[in-house]
Amino acid sequence: MNYQEALEHKKESLKNADESVLKQYHLVIAPANTDESKEFIDAFLKNPDKFNDESCKKYSSDGLYEVVSFKKDEEE
Repeated sequence: MNYQEALEHKKESLKNADESVLKQYHLVIAPANTDESKEFIDAFLKNPDKFNDESCKKYSSDGLYEVVSFKKDEEE
């Protein structure tokens, strides 16, 4: 999906998510390309506060995105 579609999907997911899920998981827009997504998530995990929804754009070479969730570290 394109960035705008991914943004809408993320908003809908956040609206429907249980509060405990939001506390335990990151929900981010990431490049659809697996290698680019891994690079983005690795960078995100180093400093999540530096990232916003648009940060994924500089990691994507084709403008295709997906909404992904992954467990937060225990110390966060």
